[in-house]
Amino acid sequence: MSKVVYKLGNDISTDTIYPGRFMATVLPSETPEYAFADDKQFNAKLNSGELTAQSIIVGGENFGCGSSREQAASCLKGHDLIVIAKSYARIFLQNAVNLGLQTFTVPDFEAETGHELEIANDQVVNKTTGKSYAIQPLSGTRQKVMDAGGLIEYTRSRLRK
Repeated sequence: MSKVVYKLGNDISTDTIYPGRFMATVLPSETPEYAFADDKQFNAKLNSGELTAQSIIVGGENFGCGSSREQAASCLKGHDLIVIAKSYARIFLQNAVNLGLQTFTVPDFEAETGHELEIANDQVVNKTTGKSYAIQPLSGTRQKVMDAGGLIEYTRSRLRK
């Protein structure tokens, strides 16, 4: 079971997730430091190690819109976060899949910061409210890449065969 640690609204841009002024830092080992840098309180929680792995960020529609910066996904992956949103911007979703950032599309999802969630098979169960929500599945290939942990691991496993 995981906890919602941050709830966002609709149209959250990649600039909100990973501000453009940090674009000189592109290494996946360094990008997590700047996740949500303009929200000083949440950024401090992320960087202090206060949040557990597999903590959940909840977004509304069009999560990750704006620029195509891969760092928006890599900084979240670096904190081992899970993102549940009603929908994603196309490029953000592809970057998330390529990097193995756990993302779930749940069009009618409702949860608040502090809610306990369980992700099981094809649904998210909000243990706090008792409601269940269907996960919109990824396409076959995208799911295989995600299951492998990202495009690099997927490619490595295919080359080993």
